[in-house]
Amino acid sequence: MEKNILHLDLDTFFVSCERLIDSRLVNRPLLVGGTGDRGVVAACSYETRLFGVHSGMSMKVARNLCPEAVVIRGDASIYTKYSHLVTEIIKEKVPVFEKASVDEFYADLTGMDKFHGCYKYASELRQNVIKNSGLPISFGLSVNKIVSKVATGEAKPNNQLKIDSGFEKSFLAPLSIRKIPSVGEKTYQILRNLGVDKVGVVQQMPIEMMTSALGANGATIWKRAHGIDNPPLIPFHERKSISTERTFNKDTIDVQKLRTTIFAMAENLAFQLRRGDKIAGVISVKIRYSDFNTYSKQVKIPYSSADHIIIPKVMELFDQLYQRRLLVRLVGVKINDIVSGHYQINLFDDTEEMLSLYNAMDHIRGRYGEMSIMRASSMGAKTIGRFRNPFNGEPPTVLAHRTQ
Repeated sequence: MEKNILHLDLDTFFVSCERLIDSRLVNRPLLVGGTGDRGVVAACSYETRLFGVHSGMSMKVARNLCPEAVVIRGDASIYTKYSHLVTEIIKEKVPVFEKASVDEFYADLTGMDKFHGCYKYASELRQNVIKNSGLPISFGLSVNKIVSKVATGEAKPNNQLKIDSGFEKSFLAPLSIRKIPSVGEKTYQILRNLGVDKVGVVQQMPIEMMTSALGANGATIWKRAHGIDNPPLIPFHERKSISTERTFNKDTIDVQKLRTTIFAMAENLAFQLRRGDKIAGVISVKIRYSDFNTYSKQVKIPYSSADHIIIPKVMELFDQLYQRRLLVRLVGVKINDIVSGHYQINLFDDTEEMLSLYNAMDHIRGRYGEMSIMRASSMGAKTIGRFRNPFNGEPPTVLAHRTQ
């Protein structure tokens, strides 16, 4: 049966949420992010893009490019709330869907054409989201995720587009090669040096040439340029989680040891999220005492994978939970409600220096191992526990921390 894959994307999500709250911001150039000169643009309205502004840019540069823009620090909890609202609407109407990020979704409508008509059903779903959330949303519909995602980009803002089966190549051909998912700035420059600027040029090239220039990624881009790449749809499971626990060799009442262990767990799990390009909305802490009574406490947070958001919340939960002052047998940290996240929606107060620090630390961990660099507060715990990385299916890994 021919596939019908729907891609939905909330238009300028943060900006749209702010405009929903304050109608005076509608049609005005708007920047959301760190409000200081060293802050970073988390999102920008279409009006500011005409001046060359884009997300990830220094706020100082953005304000110079578009001095009339309204600058808002943003509220991550509001965006998380609306993301959950739209997720619930889609969940109610679509049997199988993937939450690719806080504002992006895929749905498999295969087979619905016999009863409703896939395009008609997708159109009704889009109108349902607009009516019940107040947010603008666009969609693309085609035989696979890649073409549907590109179609959504072409449909924006607040519109929809269907690519009929057999017309994938002709739809993609006139577009810039930058429109193909997985073509970043570095790859784009390599392709430009080869004289490639349009998707149609890649369509005329042999796959061997693309592989020679770009390795395995070249073959992927070649397939996507032909509209034949079919990555699977990963069904959304709201309870998807990662966790780590430590059972002490000897029950302890050493509060400093407990706090150090919990801190290290939180730091490592936050890194695991970033390594998997994920963000999470719920965190929990567990304590098991020597009498085997077990207690846990959880809290919702704005979607995040940042240490300075997750770690303080974990420590706060531990302080609330550890009240009995008895010997402790086991402690654990768990992170739930995990979705893909290509940006940090919690970085409204952060500076470029902080973002650079995260990137540098994660680069060192990726190259030399998870324990190659850590904060001083997490030093001292020899073995945290066992952790299964849910993003790549690898077996459990012992998380060992070096001691000074």
